[in-house]
Amino acid sequence: MSGIKKENGAVQSHLDIVEINNEFRALAALNNWQAYHSPKNLAAAVAVEASELLAEFQWLTPEQSNALDVQQKNRVADEVADIFMYLSELCVQLNINMADAIKTKIEKNKQRNQKS
Repeated sequence: MSGIKKENGAVQSHLDIVEINNEFRALAALNNWQAYHSPKNLAAAVAVEASELLAEFQWLTPEQSNALDVQQKNRVADEVADIFMYLSELCVQLNINMADAIKTKIEKNKQRNQKS
């Protein structure tokens, strides 16, 4: 998770998906969670965590959602991290290359937009 650069005024860091997944798997092994990490359960966990992310924004105006305080941003960051960790493990279990899947989906979206 290294390589920080600035883009459009925002600090962006490059993710090492393999490193993140290895750390997530080590934590799962330490806590004996592997039995629960089936693709179905991981997909359900993504949905639950996504709803927890959404709950952080419930009832906020667009302006308020763009001006989160530090505590709110930290809670949002926690939910984003949970979602990403579950997605990375889901991809490993289903032998999906996340980077390739994202690139492919972006290309599909571009092609769909060109047809419109």
